[in-house]
Amino acid sequence: MNFSIITQSAGLLLLSNTFMTFAWYSHLRNWNDRKWYVAAVLSWGIAFFEYLLQVPANRIGHTTLNLAQLKVMQEVITLAVFAPFAYFYMQQPLKWDYLWAGLCLIGAVYFMFRG
Repeated sequence: MNFSIITQSAGLLLLSNTFMTFAWYSHLRNWNDRKWYVAAVLSWGIAFFEYLLQVPANRIGHTTLNLAQLKVMQEVITLAVFAPFAYFYMQQPLKWDYLWAGLCLIGAVYFMFRG
């Protein structure tokens, strides 16, 4: 397995997920007073940058990883981005459920990357 490619893909996915998380959830804090379709258009604008990073990340990663491995890596990164976002930006309390979900994802990583 080429770890340089995996690192490049993971780095781009980390950045992509940051944009994705803001696109999906920041409107709940920032644009809650606006109509839903205004929030949707603004979120699409943020999501554009997500796709500029996500598409090359998956293309790079797919040269070494299979589709299921890419998906599991994406989910681990999503939770790793979401937990600090929820706590620091959305002012949500961290719960033990984040830890349990993370442990389940570690199990998924094990099964997808073993052998």
